[in-house]
Amino acid sequence: MPTLEEALPGRSEPAYEIENRHAVFGTPLKPPFPEGFEVAYLALGCYWAAEQLFWTIDGVYTTAVGFMNGTTPNPTSEEVETGGTGHAETVLVAFDPARVSYADLLKLFFEEHDPTQGMRQGSEVGTWNRSGIYFVDDAQKATAEAVLKAYDEALRNAGHDPITTEIEAATPFYYAEDDDQQYLHKNPKAIHCALAGTGVSYSRLDAR
Repeated sequence: MPTLEEALPGRSEPAYEIENRHAVFGTPLKPPFPEGFEVAYLALGCYWAAEQLFWTIDGVYTTAVGFMNGTTPNPTSEEVETGGTGHAETVLVAFDPARVSYADLLKLFFEEHDPTQGMRQGSEVGTWNRSGIYFVDDAQKATAEAVLKAYDEALRNAGHDPITTEIEAATPFYYAEDDDQQYLHKNPKAIHCALAGTGVSYSRLDAR
């Protein structure tokens, strides 16, 4: 990870504007979201497939891709993929907690990628491909820590390495370019980086 002195300088304003409309739902990508809705920020490698995973879930209001938990302000995707900004590729998930819980989203998060690989997901190597959960309040933090602990035990019992997922307070979320938003909906025939879980089920554990 780059130090503050090593990180790219970035800029004071976003490098580009995006259309504030979800290509699948037609909902806004940016807050404010409906009253009572919550937001999760999850990093699980290449965000194209990760975003598609979450927009298929009943109760999800909108999704967006971007960058979080780095140093450089308002980075571009090209800058992030140099490793010089410190960010992780992250999916924003706005959801109705009356229809899907935060714990349910974390269950999906852990089952659908390999959270033991450090700074990579499969063949995608780099700090921006790390696994991360970025909580917005103490309740999310407590849930994330409990789910991680339980799933880490399940993975170890199945012979896997320990989880490397970072759990950190949410920092500013920088939206990726328009072309990257809902990429696999806009480009259904695109060759893309697919998610690959460990095969360890979390269904038998109480994530709540």
